[in-house]
Amino acid sequence: MYQYSRAIYRSIRDLIDPYSDSGARLESRRAVLEQCEQTMERLAADPHYFSKPDRALFQDIRRYFPITAQAQVAWAVREGVGAAVGFIEDQLEAGALDGGVARCRATTRKGKPCQRTPLPERDYCPSHQHLESSTLAA
Repeated sequence: MYQYSRAIYRSIRDLIDPYSDSGARLESRRAVLEQCEQTMERLAADPHYFSKPDRALFQDIRRYFPITAQAQVAWAVREGVGAAVGFIEDQLEAGALDGGVARCRATTRKGKPCQRTPLPERDYCPSHQHLESSTLAA
């Protein structure tokens, strides 16, 4: 997650208020980097219960940027956090963040991912094993 927070920071650090003195600008850079890292740490620690992390990060750092740069900052934050969320979703699907326990690849009737453990050396749980035969034939 370190890579994602640093990538966001690197893409927006030069947009921090250029009209402030160098000491204030340095403090602003530190604060922005800290907020990026805190957001990524929270996202990694609790991805299921962190609603709209890009919006939360932008709200935390927007005061450090002039109004003319805020659209660019919002875009950079949205793209960076979106990439981090995609990475975490891939890791969750593979079971890497659940202590190495894989999850069934099927979705429930409500459109949520199935929470059951798949059969050994399979992608689907016993309830969804019929889906595996259709994907093997295709």
